[in-house]
Amino acid sequence: MATAAPALVRPMKTGAELALAETFAAVRASLPGGPDVAAQRTAAFDTFADAGLPHRRVESWKYTDLRALMRDAKPLAPLPDADAKAKAVAAGSLFSTLGFRRLVVANGTFVPELSDLADLEPGLTIASMADALADPAGLPASYLGRTVASSDAVLALNTALMGDGVVVHVAAGAAVTRPVELVFVTTAETPVAAFTRSLVVVEDGARLSLVESHEGPAGIAYQVNTALELVVGAGATFERVKVTTEGSDAVHLATMLAKVAADASFSNTFFTTGGAVVRNQLLLHLAGENVKAHMGGVSLLAGKQHADTMLSVDHAAPAGESRESFRAVLDGASQDIFQGKIAVRQAAQKTDARMLSRALLLTETAESCNKPELEIFADDVQCGHGCTTGTLDQQIKFYLMARGIPAKEAEALLIQAFVGEVIDAIGEEGIRTALAEATRAWLLGRE
Repeated sequence: MATAAPALVRPMKTGAELALAETFAAVRASLPGGPDVAAQRTAAFDTFADAGLPHRRVESWKYTDLRALMRDAKPLAPLPDADAKAKAVAAGSLFSTLGFRRLVVANGTFVPELSDLADLEPGLTIASMADALADPAGLPASYLGRTVASSDAVLALNTALMGDGVVVHVAAGAAVTRPVELVFVTTAETPVAAFTRSLVVVEDGARLSLVESHEGPAGIAYQVNTALELVVGAGATFERVKVTTEGSDAVHLATMLAKVAADASFSNTFFTTGGAVVRNQLLLHLAGENVKAHMGGVSLLAGKQHADTMLSVDHAAPAGESRESFRAVLDGASQDIFQGKIAVRQAAQKTDARMLSRALLLTETAESCNKPELEIFADDVQCGHGCTTGTLDQQIKFYLMARGIPAKEAEALLIQAFVGEVIDAIGEEGIRTALAEATRAWLLGRE
């Protein structure tokens, strides 16, 4: 007797998933790019449609159930009008006095008139992603979707609906001494969604410092799905700092895919204070020998904020070094998640990889979840991971108070020292100072 094939059980589509399918069907013909890009979009949306929004049964999303947290899908943000552009002028104020080269993306659309595109350094080129997608010979044709392989449903949704963003190219040997700041701002007064995609290519021996800031209005439940693909050439130096100060009701989903060649230096730091739900995921492929990689993060959370950092580092070549250091300070009923995975392939002998996450709980209702992983196939390596969760050291606090420092100020000093270990590792002094001031402002805001 023939055995019946097992029934294929598919979960019911949520309202958000159905709305996203309707949105893609309605706008797919008007999205930027030629036939090749259109085919890439369709394949990506098919991947998303099969998987649906990530939920607790998806291992890498087990602590951030988007099916539950994202009940609906907002309409796509319209092109920014004069009022939206006027509001975007003040965005990115944290670094406004540092003289960075500002590139503004408002409501998901690159705004050249608000961006500093004059007198570009030799070897530096900048374009909008929408324009670059329309060029069959442009950088996206060579790199988009080809940096690091991923089946992540949120990234697939970004690929399907990506509208605009920024393309930054640094030619071989060029040293861009003035940091480039990507300012992503939502100015809409009603809930909208933006899908931005950016591409950064730093060729052999080049140097670039990149700052990313994401912000928007409080009290509006807008949604952001943003992705950045990065290619760092042999012997190049790259540093990125991403600051997330989204509005109090915002959902912010961010993916970075990075491929780093031999003898290069890579640095990435997350700094998160805003957003109702924030997910930062970094997929890093160390493809060449002797790569030096440093990853850090600071999350300052209060109320019912939920922040999730997912890190995956793939050591594929010998003598690579990676350091991961993350700190979270949790007030109210906030929740912080850190998921870090270090994979060392068989060929990646002499790898030195260390990962540490630490959380400071200021209330009994705050929660920290840590999930470190090591996957090692080489036998000549040094790898380790660790995590700690605790409260303020009352003995040290008493020591400070005994010397005349008020209790609140003593707490602030201890918290600043706790996160300062990550901030102090950033190369640009101006960025370090600005983030230290942002930390102080957060501490004052929670009183």
